[in-house]
This record gives sequence, structure tokens and C-alpha cells, in this order.
Amino acid sequence: RHGEAMILRSAAELDSRFHDLGPGDVFLGLLPAQHLRGAAAADLLERGVRCVPSVLCQLLARSKAAQAFVLKPWMAPHTRVIARRAELMDVVGYCAQHGIGAVVTKQEGMHCGHGIRRWESAEALYNAVAFTDAAYPLVLQPFRPDIADVRVIRVGDYVEAYTRTNPFNFRANLAAGGASAPVAVDASMEALCRAVMDRGRFPYAHIDLHLGEGGACHVSEITLDGGIAGAIINRAELNRRKQAVLERMAEER
Repeated sequence: RHGEAMILRSAAELDSRFHDLGPGDVFLGLLPAQHLRGAAAADLLERGVRCVPSVLCQLLARSKAAQAFVLKPWMAPHTRVIARRAELMDVVGYCAQHGIGAVVTKQEGMHCGHGIRRWESAEALYNAVAFTDAAYPLVLQPFRPDIADVRVIRVGDYVEAYTRTNPFNFRANLAAGGASAPVAVDASMEALCRAVMDRGRFPYAHIDLHLGEGGACHVSEITLDGGIAGAIINRAELNRRKQAVLERMAEER
């Protein structure tokens, strides 16, 4: 066992020193997929190795289902994670009981709006995907046609936000043909972003919010990186600020 704590900054370093790591050591950067899977991630945590960003936020950033489970208190009412056919059957009755008609599903591992689908009812969803094992897990939410879609970027003391709209597609993603416009981040939006970032231990984030009537504000998704087509900040400056945040965190003891 070495004496001085190490800070590793690449996947190659992590692979070569993985079994030498211990308390006080730091891996700075995004863990490769194989190291983020259960056993490897748990092994690092059990040995007192600190990951920057945290293992938790990296897991959340890569999984819509994990977000819907951990961050459910900040998401729209009736958000559900469906992991198997029995749960999908159960949600058919749940939606009927709560008067929920059209629903939206989010497919794991798909981005830019490609995995978002609208269904006329939970029954229609069940009939289409119940026997397709590859569909699970998925996130289900009531379809809400009246929401405004806002992306917030927070890194260090930098915060900006912009709306995303598309009159021809309920998917507001800019990659799906949406348009953007700057918007001010009010106190309720800022409080929500801080709360979910604190809960998920995000050092910085791209956060998609859904704003409803009467000031209702919910988290749709959160990630460590994402599109900035509607942002004022450019990619190089954003990446510089993100790296500076991580470097400061890595030096903390």
C-alpha cells in the first residue's frame, strides 16, 4: 500500500491501479461503464476510494429509471418506474383508478427525444410492449400537454436557462426540431435545481424542468452533460468550468 494519496484522471490509470486503490485515493472523471456496474462501483466505495463526480450522480446521469426512483419526490405526480410485465399490468389499473388517460414513456438508454413515446392509455401501452423484454425498464408519466419545457445549466456560480418549444411535436428537444429562447431562473426553479443536485450529489448539471400552471415545477431529467444548442455559453467554456469544479473537489479532503 502506497503512502501518498493518488488522484487518477483516466480510465487507463484506473485499470492499472484498480487493486492498489484505498482510502484517500480519488478517481477524477467519468467512470467507464464496466467500472460503474454494481460490483466494481461498490468495491471502490467499500475501499474508501472517492469518485469525482460521485458514483451516485454518475449512476443517475446514465439511467432514466434510476432518476425516477431516487428523485421521484421532485418529479411529476404519478411518475412510475416499470421494470417488468407484472408492474406494467399493475399500472393499467393504477391509471384507471387515478383518472389518468394518455401517458408518456421514457425508454432507458435513448437520448434526444428518441426514446420518448406517447400512448393514448396505459392499456394501449400494455398491449404494445408487455411481452417485449427489451422494453424494460421504462419510466411512465401522465401526458401533460400544458407544460413548458425548460433546460437549466448549472456549473459553479454560472446558471442559465432556456425554454424549448415545438408546435409540431410534443417532444420539445432541439434535436427533434424544437426552438429555444432564454428564460430567467426564478427562485422556485433555482430551489428545485439545488435540491435535486444535492440529493443526487451532482457537482454541476443540465436539468430539464417541466413548468405547469399555477407555478408547479417538476424535474423531468438531469444529467452531467447534454446539448447546449440553445445556451449562451459555448462548449469549450462550459467544459473548462466543469473541469475546474472537479479539480477543486478532488483536492478537498
